[in-house]
Amino acid sequence: MTRAATDIKGSEVPAYGLDSGAHLLSAGTITGKEVWNRKEEKLGSIKEIMVDVDTGRIKYVVLSTGGFLGMGDRLFAVPWSAFKVDTKQRLFLLDVDVERIKAAPGFDKDEWPNMADPTWNTTIESYYAPRSDLPRD
Repeated sequence: MTRAATDIKGSEVPAYGLDSGAHLLSAGTITGKEVWNRKEEKLGSIKEIMVDVDTGRIKYVVLSTGGFLGMGDRLFAVPWSAFKVDTKQRLFLLDVDVERIKAAPGFDKDEWPNMADPTWNTTIESYYAPRSDLPRD
């Protein structure tokens, strides 16, 4: 699937702005969607969304990569704030290259981490925090 960078840039909406009332998505339209990076590389697809029950906001998206028919998948919890939504292409953008995803803290579909653990949260949030050492568009 080829997309011009100008098409992607022109249709980006910050993911955290979706709850502003201007943009709404049902959970069913988020799960299963493809996730791509700015290099037009498919990173995976959204398996689950994790909602903070205290705030009612999406905290993490569980990204599924690799595998075949659900076997051999690697799962990654990625902060919702790290995503952008491409409304024209109907996909999610994550400004992370493939090698960084491969090296990310992941988990097996049968052994999920305790996402309420503050230490685990800090690790994940810092891993996906914007990096000043990378060139920006």
